[in-house]
Amino acid sequence: MLAEQLLLKESNLSLNDIEHTLKLLHYHELDFGDVYLQYIASESWSTEEGIVKEGSFSIDKGVGIRAVKEDKTGFAYADFIDQDTLNACAKSARNIVKAGSSTTAKYTREQKATPSLYQPVNPVQSLEAADKVLLLKAMDQLARQQDPRVTQVVASISSVYELILIAASDGTYATDIRPLVRVNVSVIVEAGGRREQGFAGGGGRYDLKMLLANKRYEHFVLEAVRMALVNLEARPAPAGTFDIVLGAGWPGVLLHEAVGHGLEGDFNRKGTSNFAKRMGEMVASPLCTVVDDGTLFERRGSLNIDDEGTPTQYNVLIENGRLQNYMFDKLNGTLMGKASSGNGRRESYAHLPMPRMTNTYMLPGPHSKEEILSSITKGIYAVNFNGGQVDITSGKFVFSASEAYWVQQGKIQYPIKGVTLIGDGPSALTRISMVGNDLALDDGVGTCGKEGQSVPVGVGQPTLRINGMTVGGTAE
Repeated sequence: MLAEQLLLKESNLSLNDIEHTLKLLHYHELDFGDVYLQYIASESWSTEEGIVKEGSFSIDKGVGIRAVKEDKTGFAYADFIDQDTLNACAKSARNIVKAGSSTTAKYTREQKATPSLYQPVNPVQSLEAADKVLLLKAMDQLARQQDPRVTQVVASISSVYELILIAASDGTYATDIRPLVRVNVSVIVEAGGRREQGFAGGGGRYDLKMLLANKRYEHFVLEAVRMALVNLEARPAPAGTFDIVLGAGWPGVLLHEAVGHGLEGDFNRKGTSNFAKRMGEMVASPLCTVVDDGTLFERRGSLNIDDEGTPTQYNVLIENGRLQNYMFDKLNGTLMGKASSGNGRRESYAHLPMPRMTNTYMLPGPHSKEEILSSITKGIYAVNFNGGQVDITSGKFVFSASEAYWVQQGKIQYPIKGVTLIGDGPSALTRISMVGNDLALDDGVGTCGKEGQSVPVGVGQPTLRINGMTVGGTAE
């Protein structure tokens, strides 16, 4: 109950105050109501040319109160927490959906046992300021030691300490302490009048000491330098239709964007997803099993509980190509006759929860990476991506590769740049012809945006072969 004690102390509230707010919320007849308290301390540091250029620290705390009647939601929030504020928010939320006489909330003070996927540490306070600066300078020096062509290094670290408390009229009472750290490295190399960049980063739900103790930061530095040097040798990419090999790990972001969002419950309830009303149908190659898993230890997208107090789960979305499940929060699950799958997420107390992914990835298959590459007569091996755009309704996407190679007669020939993959998620899934046995998750950099809200997520996949994808590049 450490989170409860800390948050109530920060908020100057008691459990009686929260119970009173829930009762006040139900003065009008409601189907559901909840109170969400949040405290966040955030810090970031960055260096350029070995000099600290930016630093920031902030504290934000507030309350969001929701009232639900059928498919209508009333919501009010405030960035100040006391009993008067909670009462005012409760009245505002309930009045939006007022529907008659009062109802009784099933409030309980008993917190159910939840998973412990990360330690209740405060990463903001895990290192002294001087040690954070030393860490950043060590990253800068390590990058420059790798190659004389390294001309510029930008390194940054960030940490977040979050406390949440959720009390709801359905009997939910839950708290959590959520640490989150991230390190980023950007490297610029120059040679022969050419200038290229490499980027790497990662993190998870632990404290900054983990980056030092296991020297995790070294991996990110070396990867950024490697990618920059690869791009220095890259040739213009061809344009046309090619067989594509997607690398393991971070390329799963394509799966997340092009397929994952279409499996979220709100889009399917409203019928705007390409996967709406297709439960039980074959929507992908029989080689494909896709899961959303919020229960992975210390992963960036993992949560002990979602932002409605529901424990996260291992959800099989597509099994052997067949659509099995959507992802639900409480509201959309109730309206579709389903229980929440632990996917109710919100950016902060100032936002409403909605169905969101946690860690979304494809399970491994029977093929080795070498076997998949050797099957390509003429195509592209895309190892990393730096961004893309997706239309949720159609699943159409455009993704840009940050690291890719030309493959011919089963052999990697040379790196290429300017690779853009164009297609749509549903049809791309059906054209997956080989799935590797080398499942990997990303290093912990994913941030997902939806309807103006951003939340940390994880992605992953094994090496995949997709037949006949459209590639934008330089025409042959």
